Amino acid sequence: MACINPDGTLAPSAIQVLREAEQPKTAAELAQISGLPLFRVRSSLRELVQAGLLREDGDHFVLTESGRAKLE
Repeated sequence: MACINPDGTLAPSAIQVLREAEQPKTAAELAQISGLPLFRVRSSLRELVQAGLLREDGDHFVLTESGRAKLE
């Protein structure tokens, strides 16, 4: 299941991951906090990084300015 819809809107799980990533977190931390399965979080992270809404910093994921704007 895609986390970014064809019209550019975000799926609820993507919004949840982005909100939790305002402070750097690992995929496992994001899964634990969000209650989403780790496989779903990892899939969302790949898509959100590719879209420029998150960036990787080592094994942590951080919200970008573009990601912050999507949440507004």
